[in-house]
Amino acid sequence: MAYLSLFFTAFVAATILPSASEVLLTGLLTQGYNLWLLFLAATVGNVLGSCVNWWLGREFLRFKDKKWFPISEDTLEKAQDRFNRYGTYSLLLAWVPIIGDPLTIVAGTMKVRFDLFLLLVTIGKAFRYAAVIATVLGIGQLIN
Repeated sequence: MAYLSLFFTAFVAATILPSASEVLLTGLLTQGYNLWLLFLAATVGNVLGSCVNWWLGREFLRFKDKKWFPISEDTLEKAQDRFNRYGTYSLLLAWVPIIGDPLTIVAGTMKVRFDLFLLLVTIGKAFRYAAVIATVLGIGQLIN
């Protein structure tokens, strides 16, 4: 159940909804759960949440001419211009708080190839969770 909870927490954390998967991951690590299964659950959940963002971004533009559309044409254009300036490889930073979730949505609006999106986002998010695990285990080694 712990692995499934981490999976869903990481999934939600990748969307625009607030969640702190690193906190849960840290707690589960300190309780002795298998670090590889924790790493897998967190990474896969977080990547799948980003895939939902990408899909939403793709579908998002269908509604841009509607009055109720929540983002102005100017704001959308600025976001797309910024994405173009930094390039597709900026998706390696999809794990960064505040900018990561919108970045994955904009990637969808920019119609970034899904296979490339998946590769880059997975690399970045896996690195993030590996760093969290290494930090927690390193601190644990220092304390003992």
